Amino acid sequence: MSELIKVAETKDVPAGKAIAVDVQGVKVAIFNIDGSYYAVDDTCTHKGGPLSEGELEGTVVTCPWHGATFDLCTGNHLGPPAPTGVTRREVKIEGGDVMVKV
Repeated sequence: MSELIKVAETKDVPAGKAIAVDVQGVKVAIFNIDGSYYAVDDTCTHKGGPLSEGELEGTVVTCPWHGATFDLCTGNHLGPPAPTGVTRREVKIEGGDVMVKV
């Protein structure tokens, strides 16, 4: 059964940045893009690079290790070398809390 879990506060994720959090043993990257929050699994499906450390362009993140690109809205991979997308997680903001569904 999935549930919303507080993983951070909005002040912890500045606009245009990301943080990595552990949510019940799953590494999740939380992104703040102009006040909209997105969450995907933090591990690139190519070689395991940390997506939370990747470059952002709009809602696309580029893996810092080998350049695979992912859509933060869907989790889909947009460019190689990643063979598949990453899991997108539901995000909800409650007051100043960032909640993620796992």
